[in-house]
Parts: sequence; C-alpha cells; structure tokens
Amino acid sequence: MSSNPTSDGREIARGLTARDVVVRYGDVVGLDGASVEVTAGTTLALVGESGSGKTTLLRCFNRMVEPDSGQVLVGNKDVRSESVAVLRRHIGYVPQNGGLLPHWRVLRNVALVPTLLGLHDTTALATHALDLVGMPSSAFGDRFPHELSGGQRQRVALARALAARPGVILLDEPFGALDAITRSDLHEVFENARRAFSVTMLLVTHDLAEAARLADEIAVMRAGRVEQRGILNDLYTSPATAYVAALVDRALATSARLKPR
Repeated sequence: MSSNPTSDGREIARGLTARDVVVRYGDVVGLDGASVEVTAGTTLALVGESGSGKTTLLRCFNRMVEPDSGQVLVGNKDVRSESVAVLRRHIGYVPQNGGLLPHWRVLRNVALVPTLLGLHDTTALATHALDLVGMPSSAFGDRFPHELSGGQRQRVALARALAARPGVILLDEPFGALDAITRSDLHEVFENARRAFSVTMLLVTHDLAEAARLADEIAVMRAGRVEQRGILNDLYTSPATAYVAALVDRALATSARLKPR
C-alpha cells in the first residue's frame, strides 16, 4: 500500500474506515454491518465482551480477516487494492502473544519489517525502536524471545511494530495476559510511543479503564456492531443502550482506576 513518508522516513498517519462490514463463519455472524472510523493521528479503543467482534473488526484492516461484504479503507485506499504482503508491511501489528519469531534474536525480530521494506539503516531503526520501549539493544538485542519475560516480549513486539515508522498500528489486546504492574509499565511505553510518533492506532481491549487511559475515544461493540462511541464520560452519562450502561456500571464497580472524565 502506497504511503507518503516524512523527511525523516516516517509515514504520515492515515485514517481507518470500515463501512457496513459483514463477516460470517458458517452460521456464526462475526460482524453484522459494523462501521467505524478512526481519524488520522488518533487512537480508538474497541471494547466489549468476548465474541462482540472487536478482534474480527481490527483484523479486517490488515486482511487477517476477509469480509463477506462491506468496505475497509486505510487512508483513502481499499485494503484489497494491493497485495496482503504490501499492505501488512505498512501497518504495525501487535497481537496478544507478541508473535515474535522464536528462533530470531530480539534485534533481528525488530528489524524484520524495515528489512522487508528495503529501508536504509535497518539496525539503527530497530535500535531506536528498542530504546523507545525501554529495551536497549546493548542489553537485549542478542537475546532470544524465550529469554525474556512476558512484559519484555510485549515491549519488543511494540518496538517491532514501530521500527518501520508506520502510519497505522493495530493492537489486539497487547496487555491482556500481563500482571497489573507490568501492564501499567506497558501503558507508559504505549503513551510514550504515541507522543514520539504521529500514528493512527486501533486498540482492542476488554478493559474499559485501559481504553479510557490509552485512547482518544472508545467504541463499544456488541454482537458484531458498534453500539456507541465517545469518551468515557459520554458512555457514563448518556449510554445509548442498556448494554452500554451495564458495561460501564460493571467496570466502575470493579476498577478503582476507572474515573469518567
């Protein structure tokens, strides 16, 4: 997918658009006419219960899921207009388990996409990305993934997503399997990355407090559709449906970190 890098090689942030997307798995409906838009340079969090369609919708943007109908755009281009390989090389992706190649050392893992894109100074790009997430290559670059903790592997996965300086990053519950302290540390890393790069991010999470902290807006999904979108205070004071109201009430009851603003 074509992009427009800045003078320092960074891609310009591009918006994300899904229109009336339907995905079926046999008789099971994964997405039921889902629509969402993420303004370039902002972060949107998708929240909802398991099976609501959060991950399915996110994976439509890098074609890990192919819709049965509807339109999916990155920038102003349909994701089907170029090959899957080209598309994915220009979109950062952080899955829940990190997805690092186990037989490659950390520095090589992080340099993967810059290398595939034929960028200059791939080692320098990977080193900078590792520094940004607090994993300096001098200390961690020669290690294998199995020699890292879960939190360290997720830091490396985020560095890999950042290394080619993409305009879009997709994050599929990247902090879900971590303990509370490690998650808090990774939240700070995420926020530092947002400040360092002009990038559009789509974040899937089951944690409403995490969504409120890390995203500009929250989209609540249920049964393959977006029920409501807004900041936490919108969802709290003016829930569009009983489901949204119940979701926020449950989150407020169980999380001391969650405060509407």
